[in-house]
Order: sequence, then C-alpha cells, then structure tokens
Amino acid sequence: MDAPTTPHRRYNPLVDEWVLVSPQRLERPWQGQLEPETRETRLAYDASCYLCPGNVRANGERNPAYTATFAFDNDFPALEPDTAAPASHGGGLLHAEPVAGRCRVLCFSPRHDLTLAEMDARAVRRVVDAWADETQSLATQPGTAYVQVFENKGAMMGCSNPHPHGQVWATSYLPQTPARKLAAQRAWLERHSSDLVGDYLEEELRRGERIVCRNESWVALVPWWAVWPFELMLVPVRRVPELPALTSDERDGLADLVRRCGVRYDNLFRTSFPYSLGFHGQPAGGAEHPEWRLHGAYFPPLLRSATVRKFLVGFELTAEPQRDLTAEAAAARLREQGERHYRTS
Repeated sequence: MDAPTTPHRRYNPLVDEWVLVSPQRLERPWQGQLEPETRETRLAYDASCYLCPGNVRANGERNPAYTATFAFDNDFPALEPDTAAPASHGGGLLHAEPVAGRCRVLCFSPRHDLTLAEMDARAVRRVVDAWADETQSLATQPGTAYVQVFENKGAMMGCSNPHPHGQVWATSYLPQTPARKLAAQRAWLERHSSDLVGDYLEEELRRGERIVCRNESWVALVPWWAVWPFELMLVPVRRVPELPALTSDERDGLADLVRRCGVRYDNLFRTSFPYSLGFHGQPAGGAEHPEWRLHGAYFPPLLRSATVRKFLVGFELTAEPQRDLTAEAAAARLREQGERHYRTS
C-alpha cells in the first residue's frame, strides 16, 4: 500500500485513539525553537555522579563497587509502599483514592559514558536480565497490580543524570495506558481468537514498509499509528506475556534489537538520541492473560535534526495527536542508518 501524501487519520487499536497525519506540513519553513547542539566529553567515571560505583547518593548511602548492573530503591520515589488514604473531598467530582507502590532505579553499567547503543551485546543482555528480574521480584510482592519498566534518555526527556540508567515502578493499581491495552487485547481475543499485537505484527511483516530491523525472535517497526516522528515498537515473534517469560534466546534477541535501534537513532542525526523507552507486559497478580503479548515502545522527540524537536501543543493538546512525517518515511530513514555507531565509525 502506497503511503498517503495528503492529510488523513490513522487508528491505534491498542488504546482506541486516532492520530492526524499531515505529510504536506514538512514543506513549511521552520523558524521555531532550535535546541542547542551539544559536544559533550563524557568520562568513564565521574566523581560527582551519584550513580557511579562507590559514590555517595543524595540520601547518604554509598553505592557498591558494582561491575555490571546495579538496582536500588529510588531515593526520591513517586510512590511509597505504605500510603495513607487521602482526605475526602466530599463530592463525586472531587474523587481521590490511595495508591501505593515501589520505585526502583536500575544502573545499566558502571561506565558513566556508555549508553545502551554503545554497550556491547553481553552488557545489554545483562540489562535485559535485570529488567526481567526486577519485574518478577516486584510483580510477586503483595499488593502489586502492575510493573512498568522504562528509561528516559537525555536531558530533553527529563533525565536528571546522564549515567545510563532506567527505572522500574510497581503500582497498586493498573495505570491508564496498560488498562486500555488490556481491554483492547481482551476484546480482540474474544472476537478473533488470536492476540491483537500478534495479528498486527503479521500484517506489518507481510507489508514490510514499516519494518526497521529484526532478528529471529524480535521485530522493530514504526507503528502505523505512531505519534512521535521516529517512534518505534518492539514486538516478540512468539506470544510471550511479560519480560520474565522470555527464553534465553529471546533475551539475546531483545538485547540485540535494543542495541541496534539505539545505534540507528544516534546515527540518524549524529547525536546521542533522546527518547523514552518502555515495555508493556501483562498485569501482575498471577492471573493468566492469553490476550497479552509483551511489547516495547520508543518515544523520541527529535524531528528534523539534533536541534529541532517535536512539541505536543495546540491541536494536539486540545483535540488529538498529529504528526507530519509519515510512519513509512520514518521507517525508511531509520533503515538507511548503518549499524556501526557513528562515534566509532
């Protein structure tokens, strides 16, 4: 199918949401905000970094001299294990409910200067194992309803420390996006006796135009309904419901694809590409979820270069998401990028 070149809407069945696509807007001149170019020199070890091995964190605790991954409870968590019920506001329009949870920080490497794109395959595999281990540990704790794995990379995405790290949050409730995805996948299974993400993957593999890269166990593609310019979706070939359920080969495959996607991003504008990365696995609690297939998503803000970003403003805040670059064009540009990192080429 040829990509439309005129304005149109695309539907995202996973969250029951539309996105307006306006390819012709890429021709408009740009006099908006330009992010400053950065030419940072990164150290392998930073004595002032509270995430580096052996250094003291903000709460006074000292990190061990870790040599691989390192996980700890967030010193400034968004959720706490024991939370008192909020004061009642009286009416139904001022409803509140108590929430509890646990927030973990996961340092990917002892090296302060390496991102996932710059780490070797074995090191990234250790990160995948840590994602799975943290998910398993938090999901089995009483009161946990959902576990969210994510990484914010780059100051543009609100990352407070450049040391390569991500987070794992356990919540006592099912957050809105996973709840919408659960309802959509459950309804699809009831209607079609197959899983929604798996059927979507088959369609994308058949067409091929939005596939960026793949291996035997994982596929990286720009989703049909992408909102962010170079958004990516990671989908396992086998229907697996959560990170802990991945086989050893599938973990190797995920590590391979995470590294390759990171390299393609960095090579695109020859910069350390900012993004938010997250994985959506099945809800916690021990129930079977035959409708759910694990999947990951990258949400990167850069649009035209290392200094021009996309903003969600105006129509997007008041009406619905909108994008200029088509998913097909974004996939083609990412496919064109070599898999040798520009800093080492």
